[in-house]
Amino acid sequence: MREVTSLPHDVKEDEHLWIPVSDGTRLAARVWRPATSDEQPVPAVLEFIPYRKRDLTAVRDSVHHPYLAGHGYACARVDLRGTGESEGVLTDEYLEQELRDAEDVLAWLAGQPWCDGHTGMMGISWGGFNALQVAARRPPSLRAIAIASFTDDRYADDIHHMGGCLLSDNLSWASTMFAGTSCPPDPALVGEDWREMWLRRLRESGLWLRTWLAHQRRDDYWKHGSVCENYEDVGCPVFAVSGWADGYSNAVFRLMERLGVERKGLIGPWSHKYPHQGRPGPAIGYLQELVRWWDRWLKKIDNGVMDEPTLRVWMQQSVPPSTSYEQRPGRWVGEPSWPSPHTRPTELALAPHRLCRPGGPAPAADDETELTLESPLSVGQFAGKWCSYSAPPDLPYDQREEDGGSLVFDTGVLTEPCEILGAPVVRLELEASEPVAMIAARLSDVAADGKATRVTYGLLNLTHRDSHEHPEPLEPGRRYLVDVQLNGVAQVFPPGHRIRLSLSTSYWPLAWPPPRPARVAVFTGASRLVLPVRPMAESDEVSLRPFDEPEGTPPLSTTQVHPGRQEWRVSRDLVHNRSTLEVVADNGTVRFDGIDLEVTRRERQCYSSEADDPLSARGEVESTRRFRRGDWDVRTVTHTVLRCSEDAFLLHARLDAYEGEQRIHSANWDETIPRDLL
Repeated sequence: MREVTSLPHDVKEDEHLWIPVSDGTRLAARVWRPATSDEQPVPAVLEFIPYRKRDLTAVRDSVHHPYLAGHGYACARVDLRGTGESEGVLTDEYLEQELRDAEDVLAWLAGQPWCDGHTGMMGISWGGFNALQVAARRPPSLRAIAIASFTDDRYADDIHHMGGCLLSDNLSWASTMFAGTSCPPDPALVGEDWREMWLRRLRESGLWLRTWLAHQRRDDYWKHGSVCENYEDVGCPVFAVSGWADGYSNAVFRLMERLGVERKGLIGPWSHKYPHQGRPGPAIGYLQELVRWWDRWLKKIDNGVMDEPTLRVWMQQSVPPSTSYEQRPGRWVGEPSWPSPHTRPTELALAPHRLCRPGGPAPAADDETELTLESPLSVGQFAGKWCSYSAPPDLPYDQREEDGGSLVFDTGVLTEPCEILGAPVVRLELEASEPVAMIAARLSDVAADGKATRVTYGLLNLTHRDSHEHPEPLEPGRRYLVDVQLNGVAQVFPPGHRIRLSLSTSYWPLAWPPPRPARVAVFTGASRLVLPVRPMAESDEVSLRPFDEPEGTPPLSTTQVHPGRQEWRVSRDLVHNRSTLEVVADNGTVRFDGIDLEVTRRERQCYSSEADDPLSARGEVESTRRFRRGDWDVRTVTHTVLRCSEDAFLLHARLDAYEGEQRIHSANWDETIPRDLL
């Protein structure tokens, strides 16, 4: 990324400001704005997240907020209540209180003498979530939002559940926030009140995982903050961004299809990163795109940004399987609208071990074969993370490691390229031996040497076959026709390769297994794979303006005091028949040179099971956070373990906080949460 030191406007920074909200709580803000904004007010852009502006996001913030400020915007990076130096306590994500606070902050920004009264919101992940949710509340000053890696449906398409299945990322994310909300404010900014603020957080933030596990179906808890309940609520233009290696790409398609406001969509090859820092590459000049977006909607400059395709995506070329990529080969393609007028659903019929290609001989609907499946619990160990962060390497590995425990259906060798864009659907006629069962469906690109690269996948808890809100148990032996929707993708399958569909009844540890092993029979007669094929000639391609190279302002100075380490280890103990996935994310110790603060972050995740016993499934996460400056030395250690019985989830958690070597707070939780058709 090119570091830019000369900008159209000189920038002044207010490192720490207090923003009061309506209940009297003060939120901590960092603001960058043009030096001339006191005399010439400018629009303001808010990023509102819980990740500590003082340290944990400080390097990232220093790259893009001063850059936008240098192009004529007041950029405010504000910590949610109960995080960083903000007062109060954070007790869950996307609460009504959080959204009211955001409206108060926007009103405060709009009322400042250096703001012209127009505001925008931007953010990735949490900041993308709440920007979209706030846009649905229509605060008067909000003119546009730019969001990345977000969802419009907190139940069906978030880190907690997928297809009605419980994701293991639900545990790891809860543990991340368990550690994050236990961190203290910096005494250098809040003074002597820091200790009481910290102790209050330790006492009152609570165990979020207990709350999340209590809501296993799509109830009012998840509907809150889910914009999909009424897309017409969103009242301002939306720039929606994600990446194919991210967990959140599907929401971009839905917003392009269903919003009633001006909108633009962009999906690249990236994991859970802003596109100017995108990995796998190619990264793009996303900050330049943001300047164009804000210029159009906050300054009303007619710069042609809305004359370009509604949706722009990176059409990925074939690659060998790998758990990480520096670059993904491909090309940018544009669509005038979504659903695309250039794609057509193409059915491939399932037959024993094969997919019947369009135009080829396909079995008649009554030419039916029964294929049975009961996957080993180890299928899923090479699935990677639901949401890739690219560190440690967390993309899926060669799918041949998984296909041995799956039903596999291949096309013949392709004689010409097959290009897809959108969400494949697997329609299955099946029956199950248990009232609770699941299906994992994977689409892979199989090279001539047999290596299989997973292109996309989907999960379905079969009790959710008709409704996430009102699941119903299966009747063993009864046939059902179900649709498994896979994640949307843009992919070219080249000549000489084959397209593979793989089905399994487990996908652990990406998703929690059902309470009992289930045998599933798939009947080929009515079963289909439907691909969103995009049969476009080169002459049909839309001419696209090339993206600029990524750039940003120089990051603030840090020093790596102690090195970190990243590990992703799959192992099998053949004596005890135990399979284990261990993930270590250790960032070491980093000193923020300008404030002489050392920050240590370590996390270890471990997911294990024994033989094919789903009741042996166990997830464990331990995290350490430490902050040190001179004699001030504080740390927290959190530990979470999730197990299960046939009827319940068994949750244990522990929180310990230390000042120096003295433990000043300790809390333990032991919870039993009934399983709800899960």
